[in-house]
Amino acid sequence: MKRLILPLVILALLAGQSVFFVVNEAEQALVTEFGKPVGKIRNAGLHFKIPVMQEVHRFSKQILNWDADPNQIPTSDKKYIWVDTTARWRIVDPLLFFTTVATERGAQSRLDDIIDSVVRDSVSGHLLTELVRGDDYLPPADLQDTAVDASIDLNREQVGRDKILDDILAQAQLSTPEYGIELIDVQIKRINYVEQVRKRVYERMISERNKVAAQYRSEGEGEKADILGQMQKELKKISSESYRQAEEVRGNADAKATTIYAAAYNQEPDFYQFLRTLESYQVTVGKNNRLILSTGGDYYKFLEKSGR
Repeated sequence: MKRLILPLVILALLAGQSVFFVVNEAEQALVTEFGKPVGKIRNAGLHFKIPVMQEVHRFSKQILNWDADPNQIPTSDKKYIWVDTTARWRIVDPLLFFTTVATERGAQSRLDDIIDSVVRDSVSGHLLTELVRGDDYLPPADLQDTAVDASIDLNREQVGRDKILDDILAQAQLSTPEYGIELIDVQIKRINYVEQVRKRVYERMISERNKVAAQYRSEGEGEKADILGQMQKELKKISSESYRQAEEVRGNADAKATTIYAAAYNQEPDFYQFLRTLESYQVTVGKNNRLILSTGGDYYKFLEKSGR
């Protein structure tokens, strides 16, 4: 009996593994009997199956990612761009999923066809500016004057990327339920010009930036000229006011000096005349100067008087 215990335990474990199976929280299972589905298991826990006859197929209950290869797609305004798209999905009906696509790889392949087709139709039906801007974008009043948006028809109702993505998701969701798949979200990861037009776009961007820079420089030169003009105006105003005040001070001083001279002259006219004449001699007569005066002239009269 002791020799039979160990083989019986091993046999019991092997039988238990073939009869019972565990489904965890992140899984859902489908039981098939000779390849034919006979039951769906959505709840986690320990479950029973018939050995040999039945087989368990496990599927994820988690949200799965779908990533497509970038596609070259023309927009409605004839701009060729690379569009890189991603999506999130999950399995909601394991039985339908198993009978239609069987595996996650098969589901990814089917999503390639569905989402790529919808994305291509949507991108080719919209302008490039609609694909890269938000729904709250308001075109400026001078939109037709800008090189980037010159092709936009202002009479056409403009939408944003969020609205386009919502339409893409709604269109793609029409085809996924038949495969037991729920498509949760579709997003555009990246949009870029193709290599053939990227260089021209960069050149146009550089030209536009240079145009804006030239406009700023022109406005700056205008502001500079205005500031210099105001400065010159203020400078002339200050100089004129200073000159006027200086002339007023000088005129008042001359008037006071004249008043003082007149008062002094009136006190002693002869002495004042004599003093002023001596001052003129000091200024006029020098070492290298010679005066030829008439003896009867007024300029010589004080010298004539002093010689008597």
